[in-house]
Amino acid sequence: MKTYKLTVFEKSGEKLLDEAFQAGDDTEAKGKGEQILKEKGFDEKTYRCTTPSGKLILFHS
Repeated sequence: MKTYKLTVFEKSGEKLLDEAFQAGDDTEAKGKGEQILKEKGFDEKTYRCTTPSGKLILFHS
């Protein structure tokens, strides 16, 4: 399992969420990231999800 990082921002730059989670691969992490965003109501905010190596797998501005 790898640790992925999900971060959500307000337009002002304020950080609303900074959460790490575990997934087996990038595809699984993308799905988990989208699920977390929907559950917390952040799917329309500015967000990014990165891999342990820094690769961007989810982004919305």
